Amino acid sequence: MLLGAPGSGKGTQAEMITRHFGIPVTSPGAILRRERDLGTPLGIETAEAAQRGDLVPDKIIVGLIEDWLRLHGGHGFVFDGFPRTTPQAESLQQILQRHRTPLDLAIWLDVSEQTITDRISSRLQCQSCGFTTSASSAVFAERPICPYCDGPLVRRTDDDAAVLQHRLAEFNAKTQPLADFYQKLGALRRVDGNREREAIFADLTRLMEQAA
Repeated sequence: MLLGAPGSGKGTQAEMITRHFGIPVTSPGAILRRERDLGTPLGIETAEAAQRGDLVPDKIIVGLIEDWLRLHGGHGFVFDGFPRTTPQAESLQQILQRHRTPLDLAIWLDVSEQTITDRISSRLQCQSCGFTTSASSAVFAERPICPYCDGPLVRRTDDDAAVLQHRLAEFNAKTQPLADFYQKLGALRRVDGNREREAIFADLTRLMEQAA
């Protein structure tokens, strides 16, 4: 799993992992944004929470993850930004035990507040496939287009500066304790996330190959 603050690069690294290794990746955020785009009641309800910067209730998130694991988790998996609270982590441990699936790594991407601010202020995401990039990198067309599916690259609604401050407060209060949780399990590995994506990915690749 990939853990870290908003803007730490979890989505970018998750995408690089799945493209390089062919391992299925999921994030609660991606699932819920898909529900929002489909206009489902769940999508509408959780979109309102996301716009405020609030975390979605644990029960909803855990249910989505267990459904996803049942369908896709048979040959390895990567979680992008899940779990986000200690109760979610405890529920995940129970789910993995039921599925007889061990957790090999919990990789924490350490980033500075300046890195977070810089990345969030320029972040673009594909509305179709979820590919994440930055405005400075999306120079391949006058209108930013995803290089993988030709979908439009747009700003996320939860990347507003005021919402970001609320998300960071939520992260510090509810997600930061997961570092101790996974340290005690012996699964935590920390990686400097302030660098270029290729340097970070090289470290992730080494950790994954060591854990295989």
